[in-house]
Amino acid sequence: MSTKRNLHDGWTLSGGREGQIEVDGLPAAVPGSVHTDLLAAGLITDPYVDQAETETAWIGRTDWTYRLAFEAGAEPFDGSDLVFDGLDTAARISLNGACLGETANMHRRYRFDVHDLIREGRNELEVHFTAPYTYAQAQRDRLGDLPNAYPEPGNFIRKAACNFGWDWGPNLAGAGLWRSVRLERWNIARIDAVVPRVTVEDGRGIVDLEVRLHKAVATDVELVCALAGTERSVRVTAGEDRAQVRLELDDPQLWWPIGHGDQPLYGLAVALLAHGQELDSWTKRIGFRTVELDTEPDGEGRPYTLKINGKPVWVKGVNWIPDEALFSRIDAPRLHRRLAQAVDANVNYVRVWGGGIYESEDFYDRCDELGLLVGQDFLFACAAYPEEEPFWSEVAAEARDNLERLTPHPSLVTWTGNNENIWGWHDWDWRDGFSDRTWGSGYYYDLLPKLVETVDGTRPYWPGSPYSGERDLHPNDPAHASMHIWDVWNDLDYTHYRDQRPRFVAEFGYQAPPTWATVRRMVTDEPLEAESPNMLWHQKAMDGQAKLQRGLEAHLPPVRDFDDWLYFTQVNQARALRLGIEYFRSLQPHCMGAIMWQLNDCWPVTSWAAVDGEERKKPLWYALKDVFADRLVTFQPDDEGKGEGVKLVAVNDSDEPWNDVVGFWKCSAEGRILGRALLKLEIGARDSATVELQEGSVPTGGEFLITGTESFPRATWFSKEDKDMDWAKAHWTAEARPVDGGVAVTVTAETVLRDLCLFPDRLDPDAAVDRALVTLIPGEQATFTVTSEALAADPAKWEALCAKPVLRAVND
Repeated sequence: MSTKRNLHDGWTLSGGREGQIEVDGLPAAVPGSVHTDLLAAGLITDPYVDQAETETAWIGRTDWTYRLAFEAGAEPFDGSDLVFDGLDTAARISLNGACLGETANMHRRYRFDVHDLIREGRNELEVHFTAPYTYAQAQRDRLGDLPNAYPEPGNFIRKAACNFGWDWGPNLAGAGLWRSVRLERWNIARIDAVVPRVTVEDGRGIVDLEVRLHKAVATDVELVCALAGTERSVRVTAGEDRAQVRLELDDPQLWWPIGHGDQPLYGLAVALLAHGQELDSWTKRIGFRTVELDTEPDGEGRPYTLKINGKPVWVKGVNWIPDEALFSRIDAPRLHRRLAQAVDANVNYVRVWGGGIYESEDFYDRCDELGLLVGQDFLFACAAYPEEEPFWSEVAAEARDNLERLTPHPSLVTWTGNNENIWGWHDWDWRDGFSDRTWGSGYYYDLLPKLVETVDGTRPYWPGSPYSGERDLHPNDPAHASMHIWDVWNDLDYTHYRDQRPRFVAEFGYQAPPTWATVRRMVTDEPLEAESPNMLWHQKAMDGQAKLQRGLEAHLPPVRDFDDWLYFTQVNQARALRLGIEYFRSLQPHCMGAIMWQLNDCWPVTSWAAVDGEERKKPLWYALKDVFADRLVTFQPDDEGKGEGVKLVAVNDSDEPWNDVVGFWKCSAEGRILGRALLKLEIGARDSATVELQEGSVPTGGEFLITGTESFPRATWFSKEDKDMDWAKAHWTAEARPVDGGVAVTVTAETVLRDLCLFPDRLDPDAAVDRALVTLIPGEQATFTVTSEALAADPAKWEALCAKPVLRAVND
């Protein structure tokens, strides 16, 4: 029988730097990191506040040593292994003074045979980390520099690229035992790996299992494989260490993405036996489904259409970065909260971006349960990567390890070779001066596709994001497969999303600062201003403030104070993504997906996220919930934006026909109704319809269109920008009343109220609200439900819920 014992308690940390901090025997948390240990001891200030990040830069340039003394019993075992699920990154591991080995990859698991070294009683384990900067710079000096989007050596070490800072993240490169450590002891044999390849053929569920064993004794053993009440036993003879086993299930219930069906999961178990006794076991849940990626050229280029169980899925996606800059603090409850926020925003797809990490089992398990599709990048981002040793072997081992680990998960549907590296090779002047050097293409076009096919074989692989399907095509051609749209944020107004006719948009986004409570957590500036020093420090994007200002000047009234700036930039972010996604959805089936950048943040920062680093929803999140709804109505310019007319596009992303009547009004800037129209919709399942509006229905000179309060999100169309509209100053009446767990605020419009939002976190940092970005015409009402026990218990604050700066409209 095997035993598996976590070695998480009793570690100490030693190391440091003269003139900074030096420790010897400091209590250390495992899983954890040097940063979290020093922070817990009060030796460094919170790197998320003000510019304290800079005060910790020395940590990643310093060696550190973790030590643990643990007891081992006298029980007889045939094998003993030390297993590390995550070593960050360049480490030398020793047990009882003997070196077990050296590692240089945070993205893979390591196992060391310690049977001849472990002793009864006290054992001493040491993990010495070389500073990541020391290791990476030495490799760079040895091989020669390669282009990187950031002036850091992160492409010369197999460590999360964003550890070295990004345009939304801090530089907190450090070291640590960031995932579990355990001692595994066993007799006769153990299970080394189980790789289930799950498919559906002719209505039958098929699981082809590859089981690898590690034997200490040359003897026959038995594998018992169980699925859905059926078992199959296989004998593995003394001279063998692996077996291939096929399990079949008649007419299994299919696993579907959310919005397309249910997510049935089946328990799969493998037991290893000898002489009638169980030696080891392995269990996972699997789901039966097929995955295809249709990229066959058509008359308009090359599509990028994801099909699950043969059915095309319109991808309503979000990009995902590590949910904490200090990765060991990402636990299952935090992941569950974030993924629930994705589902609540009508998201059906999460792209795990290539500059971060391969996520934990908790992440993929929860996506399996929720029906969230996952696209996983291999971990290369925005840089040229060397293919020379030791990197080629490290990448091969890392890819194989994670392919095997993640194969059981039905939510994982695609593998992608890299983020923007092929694009970088084409457009970012990478080829100058090193045309004969390796840069990563061998990984993307050779190593990784072969490993995906041989290790997995059930999921499609795509060389890069973006990538157009052929090496001689520009990788970001909108007519061919996946593309990224970043010229809008960097150079253009967000209305220019309509300039393209993409087949699939894998990245696009627009910035805004985080919520008020998060701003107050991240900066202590007084007075608080958009350009105050610490606000600027928490803006990592190049010229980010200027780009935000450009957007404000194009659309919104002049900013009077910080409250205006915060609210207006958040509104602009939400409008930008709503406009883009509505347009992309209006193009279906020509365009079959949009993955916005980005769902989450890893710390408090001005960024492209919909949910900020303190887990609070920005107005953008509410816009996503509307624009990713199954049934959507949107006004779009006719003739692809080249004419003066307007069309209405209705999109039905459900399995039921949509037979309905859409009513809309043409209104004056004062909110007076100038005309009404009714349109009958008869739209099939997963289809759309377009109606050209009659000339008299098209607004001009400050008029606008607005749909009624239907069962789908309200659509609007304005003939002028808010800064040019002759809005009446916003007036409303508001009433607050207690409800279970919070307060309901009902607002009655006396004028047009444009993008009305309520920000209860200004009164209670833990408060949340159920809606935002509500546009009303005179006489209409909207109720905002605030979840907050503190506010429910404090009626003195209810008046503040009904007035600025908590309750805001663009024209207030």
